[in-house]
Amino acid sequence: MVVSSFYNGYHELFLQPVSINKHLTLKRTESINQENPHNFLSFVFTFFPSLPSSLCFFLCSTLFELSNSDTQYRTLTKMEALLRFTRPPAIAILRPPLTCSSKKRVSGLRAKLDDSTDPLLQAAINSASLRYQETHRPDPLFLDTYAGCFVPPPVQTDIKQHSDHYCLATRFIDDALLRTVNHIDGFKQVVLFTDGMDTRPYRLGWPASTLIFDISPERVFKRAAQKLQDIGARIPRNCLFFHVPMESLDIQQTLCAKGFTGDRPSIWVIQGFPVMTLANFEDILVLASNLAMSGCYFLGEMPAWLTQTEFGPKSTIRQWMNKLFMSNGFKVDMISFEDVAGDLHKQLALRHYNKILFAAEQLRLSDDQMRTFWREFQRLEEQGDEDGFEEL
Repeated sequence: MVVSSFYNGYHELFLQPVSINKHLTLKRTESINQENPHNFLSFVFTFFPSLPSSLCFFLCSTLFELSNSDTQYRTLTKMEALLRFTRPPAIAILRPPLTCSSKKRVSGLRAKLDDSTDPLLQAAINSASLRYQETHRPDPLFLDTYAGCFVPPPVQTDIKQHSDHYCLATRFIDDALLRTVNHIDGFKQVVLFTDGMDTRPYRLGWPASTLIFDISPERVFKRAAQKLQDIGARIPRNCLFFHVPMESLDIQQTLCAKGFTGDRPSIWVIQGFPVMTLANFEDILVLASNLAMSGCYFLGEMPAWLTQTEFGPKSTIRQWMNKLFMSNGFKVDMISFEDVAGDLHKQLALRHYNKILFAAEQLRLSDDQMRTFWREFQRLEEQGDEDGFEEL
C-alpha cells in the first residue's frame, strides 16, 4: 500500500519523457537535472527518515516494476545516479545499465551460452557464410577472403544464379562507403554498427587517415578478432581501427573518448547489428544525430518488422520511414533491391527478405557544430558590446 500510494503520488513528477533539444544541444544528464528529482528524494527521506540507502534503492526498483517499459528505465537511472549506484548516461543508450544484482544474474546466464546457443554469434556466422559463398561464385559481387575463417567446417559453396538480398546490400554499402570517404579531405571517420564479424575494416581499400569505429557485441567481436589475427588479417596502413562494445554504458562518450569528433565529416552504416525493439533503433538514430555533421550520411539495413510496431492509424512504409528519420534530423530514401540488382546486372533471388535498405542524409548540425556556433555567436556579441562601449 505504501509503495503503491507513493508511486501514484509522484508518477507525474518523475515519469516525464526526456527530450533532447538539438538547438540547445542538451544531453540527457542536463535534462535530468532540470526535472529536479531532488524533490523526490526529499519526500523519501521525510517519509522514511531512517530508511537505509539500500532500501531506497529497493523502493526505486519497485517503482521500476510498476511503471511502463518506456519510462521504467528513466526512473531507475535517475534514482541510481542520485544514490551513487551508477552514473546516468549522457544520451539514450542501446541497452539499460545493469545494477549490481542484475549483473550477477546475467553473468550466470552468459556462462551457460556456448557457440551453438548464442543467437548473436549464430546470426553473425550465418552472414559470414553468405559472404563466403558469394566470394566463391564465378562473378561475385564482392570478395571477402576473410569470411571463411568464421564459418565452421564443412564449408559448402552454393553456386546459384540469383543474387542474395544480403549480398546486394553489402555491395551497395561497400560502394557508398568508398565513394564517400574518397571525397573527404583530411581524416575520415567511419562508424559501423555490425554483428561483430564485419570484415570491411580489413577487406576494403580505405584511403589514408581513415578512422574506423566498429560498434558490435563484445563477445562476438573478440572471437572474430582472434580468428582474423590468426590468419594474419591487417588494417590498411595509415588507418586506425577501434572497437566500441555494444554493451557500453555510454556509447557516445566511448566513441568520443576513442577519437571521434563531431566537427569532422563522417559516414554511418548499420548492417547485422542486433536491433531488438523500435526504441533500440531510435537510440541509434539519436546517437548519429548527435554526432554526425550536417550533410553526413547514414545508410544500411533495418528490420522490416519495425514498420509494424506503430500504434494508431497505419501509414505506408515510406511515410513511416520519413516520419521516423525526419524526427531525428535525417532525410531518408528507401533503396529498392530490384534497382540495386538491375544496376549491377544481377538477378535478384526470389525469396522474402525481412530487411529494408535505406540511405539518409543528416540535415541538422551536430552537437559539436552547435557548440562551435554558440561560441562564435557569444564572441561576436561580446565584441559588439565592446565596440558599442568604445563609441559611447
